[in-house]
Amino acid sequence: MEEFNDTINLGEQVVKVLKTIYDPEIPVDIYELGLIYDVFVNEGMDVKILMTLTSPNCPVAETLPQEVEEKIKKIGEVKTCEVEITFDPPWSKDLMSEEAKLELGML
Repeated sequence: MEEFNDTINLGEQVVKVLKTIYDPEIPVDIYELGLIYDVFVNEGMDVKILMTLTSPNCPVAETLPQEVEEKIKKIGEVKTCEVEITFDPPWSKDLMSEEAKLELGML
């Protein structure tokens, strides 16, 4: 059971770090923006993040996934981090949190 708690705790730490990373064009973090589709943490403390970008032509398509990977790897318990980009399903404003919509004046 302890390993299970460790993976949950690490998952929560990963989300905290993701909330410090911002899309350069929108003043909202990538987590609240809905760009993070899934965070997987296994018993070996390997992290895999499935994310998208606001568009395939996003100016940070090269650097944003790299920034995510580098920041997650700085969490002490993380052994490895893999960031996978997908455009299925494509990102839309519907994926944004209520907080993000409020921040951007969309509510």
